[in-house]
Amino acid sequence: MQVRVLGCSGAIAKDCRTTSFLIDRDLLVDAGTGVGELNLWEMIEVDDVLLTHSHLDHITALPLMIDAVASRRTRPLRVHALPQTISALRTHVFNNVIWPDFAAIPSRDAPFVSFHEIEIGQVLQLGSQAAKQIEVLPAFHTVPACGFAVSCAKGGRQWVFSGDTERNQDFWQRVNQLDVGALVIETAFSDREQALAQRSRHLSPSTLVKELGLIGADKRYPIYITHTKPAETAEIMTQIGTGIGRHDIRWLAADDVLVL
Repeated sequence: MQVRVLGCSGAIAKDCRTTSFLIDRDLLVDAGTGVGELNLWEMIEVDDVLLTHSHLDHITALPLMIDAVASRRTRPLRVHALPQTISALRTHVFNNVIWPDFAAIPSRDAPFVSFHEIEIGQVLQLGSQAAKQIEVLPAFHTVPACGFAVSCAKGGRQWVFSGDTERNQDFWQRVNQLDVGALVIETAFSDREQALAQRSRHLSPSTLVKELGLIGADKRYPIYITHTKPAETAEIMTQIGTGIGRHDIRWLAADDVLVL
């Protein structure tokens, strides 16, 4: 299984694209501005989109991608998300004001997009090219949110993505039961803005270090830091590096490819 990092920044700037990951060629996790790195043929191959939550930096490219390729597809793009996320998309994006309602175009019987509700703890089987198993993990954010653990359906180690989250013991309790091959976890703000991180329910280096202390003592896997604000990335990584102990910490960069 291959995970291509299309975008992993906490905001936009030159060479900074917001969250989106392409797994193999047919599964997209979040649809931030990083989706713009795909060409038309790559976008056409995507059959399923998993969304962690409704915030703009994670969904902004979804309506644009559908518009770009829908007429070239033979079946709807399937979007999987928590019920509250789907409700937000229907109400605030695909509402015929901000963007056309592609769930009813060209018809409700044969739409360009279909929405599929998921719930925490659910295990999905997706993939038209290479079957994948996805478990929906808990997240703690300002809106209903989740993370994901993804592996080949035939077995193998899991790619785990925290989504946007603050401290979350339930997440670690489940992750410690998984065979993790790589963890991607957000740290949006530096410790200088720790109060803002807590209010917006994001991690800062100090809280990240405490969270990583919940990883089982027998667990070893690379941990990739994502969602850093462009102006604070160097500061965040320096602060993390001073207090992390036994863990293999790496900064995630756009265009990275993780192979599990």
